[in-house]
Amino acid sequence: MTSNAQVGSVSEARGPAPVSVLVVEDDATIRRAVQLALERYGYRVAVAADGLSGLEAFRAGAHDLLILDVMLPELDGIGLCHRIREESPVPVLMMSARGDALDVVAGLEAGADDYVIKPVDTAVMVARIRALLRRATFRPDAEEGDAAAKSGRADHILVFGDLSVDTLGMEVRRAGETVSLTPTELRLLLEFAAAPGSVLDRRRLLRDVWDYGWEGDTRVVDLCVLRLRKKIGSGRIETVRGFGYKLVRG
Repeated sequence: MTSNAQVGSVSEARGPAPVSVLVVEDDATIRRAVQLALERYGYRVAVAADGLSGLEAFRAGAHDLLILDVMLPELDGIGLCHRIREESPVPVLMMSARGDALDVVAGLEAGADDYVIKPVDTAVMVARIRALLRRATFRPDAEEGDAAAKSGRADHILVFGDLSVDTLGMEVRRAGETVSLTPTELRLLLEFAAAPGSVLDRRRLLRDVWDYGWEGDTRVVDLCVLRLRKKIGSGRIETVRGFGYKLVRG
């Protein structure tokens, strides 16, 4: 792991308690390096050395974010991410020792929100963590939503066919049934819902949803759109070949 002393402040706090991060990594040297790097920024860090121990640690403690290595003994990072997604929408950042496309795609398909390649630069990891935590606590137009609620207006409920998006209650329903979305999936859907019928290109989505201030991997967008389609209906988000995606109005 490399470091960058210019990444923000030494303390990362959300409210009175520090942010809790669970790191699941089988390589003891890398695990310790990640732990020390994150603790320097004020995170509270728990660690596990294999997938099954990581699953137990996840279930035993309330963690704000998980960092999972792809290659783990007992239960690999992909399988662990699948198990976690069955129980929680907690933000997940995957780590891979290779820039292998299959590792990246498998992790994102399993429900991970983002990924980093080892050896990890501290600046990159902390920036990705901050972006994930911002999405997990995102509340759009809070003041406008409060005003609408007080006046009895339902402007905050957007309807697209059998899909309804409550931007105040941060709730999504399809045919009356609640749809469980991760913070990243919800943030992505809100971007589409704010501009129905308009084509949003991948780079704009990387900037506005993933909060990338640099060139990012558009596969992250494609895989998240794929997961979102499975939950809200395959025809609700259309691909506009060569341009991007758009939310179907009707």
